[in-house]
Amino acid sequence: MARSKGTSDKREKEKQRQKNNAKRRRKWKERRANQAKGKTLDEMLAYVDENGNITSTPPDPEKRKVVNAEDIDIGVPKREAEDP
Repeated sequence: MARSKGTSDKREKEKQRQKNNAKRRRKWKERRANQAKGKTLDEMLAYVDENGNITSTPPDPEKRKVVNAEDIDIGVPKREAEDP
């Protein structure tokens, strides 16, 4: 009696599956090795300049404006009476 072909198909499929898994593992390890480890704190910091734009350089202390906290109004201004 002849052997069934199913067993050889199973072996071929298993070999192909293992080959694909090894290929995936190899690619994963290559990506992990080439991946950037992260940035330093100085590279991650962002500053806001006097115009409100985000920059990577710290602001110049000479251009700094002093603002009194009492001058800042928080809330909705009161409505004035309208003239008819």
